[in-house]
Amino acid sequence: MAEMESAAAKQAVPAQAVPEPAEASLIWRAGGREISYTARAGHLDVIDSEGVLEGKMFNVSYLAEKVDGQCVDARRRPVSFCFNGGPGSASVPINFGGIGPRRVVPNGCGFVDAANYEVEDNPGTLLTESDLVFLDALGTGWSFVAEGYGTERVYGLEADARAFCRAICQWLEDNGRWGSPLYLVGESYGTMRNSVLMRYLGEAGVPVAGVVMVSALFDWTQNLPGNDLYYVGMMPSFAATAQYFGLVGEDVDEDEWFDRASAFAGDEYASALLQGDRIDASRQRAVAEQLSAFIGLPVEYLIARNLRVSLEEFRRDLMAADEKVIGRLDMRFAGSALLPIQKASFYFACDDPASHAIEGAWYAAFRAFLRNEVGYRGPANYRLSVWGEIGIGWNWVHDEPGVDETTVAAPNVALDIAVALRRSPTTKLMIMGGRFDAATPWWNMEHTIAQLYLPRELREKIRFCRYGCGHMCYVDEPTLARMTQDFHEFYQA
Repeated sequence: MAEMESAAAKQAVPAQAVPEPAEASLIWRAGGREISYTARAGHLDVIDSEGVLEGKMFNVSYLAEKVDGQCVDARRRPVSFCFNGGPGSASVPINFGGIGPRRVVPNGCGFVDAANYEVEDNPGTLLTESDLVFLDALGTGWSFVAEGYGTERVYGLEADARAFCRAICQWLEDNGRWGSPLYLVGESYGTMRNSVLMRYLGEAGVPVAGVVMVSALFDWTQNLPGNDLYYVGMMPSFAATAQYFGLVGEDVDEDEWFDRASAFAGDEYASALLQGDRIDASRQRAVAEQLSAFIGLPVEYLIARNLRVSLEEFRRDLMAADEKVIGRLDMRFAGSALLPIQKASFYFACDDPASHAIEGAWYAAFRAFLRNEVGYRGPANYRLSVWGEIGIGWNWVHDEPGVDETTVAAPNVALDIAVALRRSPTTKLMIMGGRFDAATPWWNMEHTIAQLYLPRELREKIRFCRYGCGHMCYVDEPTLARMTQDFHEFYQA
């Protein structure tokens, strides 16, 4: 089945000819404010270092003309390049679910009605602070690799970042925006892309004013089951989820509960895991009792697993008595349990109620907006998420800057961040994430940054924003309001 889907996806890659670009003049209104803007849709030529066409990158731009009645000086207005991750994901979620001028209204932690979803002017749009350019990685959305170029030359950590560097430079040239403050906003794998991209842009002589990491993962090794840091990093998010479902932490503030769990994870829990089978049985039971009190699973269950609970186990077993499985991207979402025979790990990871709850509405709203309001007519097939084709075969080889080794399967791109910040100490960095995100756990991100031993003046410039949400922060209404304020303070600093 997976092979058939992969073959179908490859056959559906758009032809080399692309539709004519389109644009429309629109108005955003929310919270007593008004922005007149131009929405543009089209493709950018991505030209490699030898002058050969690498591919064409689809993008949607939102460019302010007037903000609250005042004409905009485009030369001084920031421009933010925004994208999702995967690898293999187009930018629809962060656009129509997150920070674009339009969004689908979410339904809390419930499913959006597929037949009656609502689209509104987004009260949390980043257009209030910056012009926005949403880029689809080559091979996703309507972006494609040039005929004969070879996807193996494009689908990889370093090649992908280079393609984005080239596309951003092309957009700046095409739109006459070389003097505008440049920002990067990446989500999920987009934060790994951001980490390498901010270094590549600097090496290309392109100054970066600020970088926003949404739901960040920098050190891939920490996300691999079997690595003790995987279990340590998951534990605080498990604790937050168990509290959310009323199993533990009654009458304790949610942030305080997460802080307590994080402290336990980095101290007693990490120490116990590092002992392996050398741990004394009495101490193992004592730690299991503490762990159980945090994450809501029985003591004997934890002892049988040597205190190590995988994400798949936690998702299946926490609410098993209610015949529910919980989400991966946002563990507050719950859906019906799978059949007992449906044990394939990749299928289970993708069968996520947090995604199913709203992604279909985002896609439909995005297509309707482009066709009916912008006047852009693309092919029928838009490659929203093709991890099964692109991500599984992704080339993770990375020349770690300043290290005489090349990582093959598990890069740590935090070193790229450190290099970029040391070379450009005026570049601002903001990292956003949620307590209920099991795809890119908050604890692991904090641990990775702490291991960089940045000079105090650089460390103090990093803004950390932790919210009560999951991977796609903006789905949560209270979080969107906080993100809006955090974006404002970040861009105005």
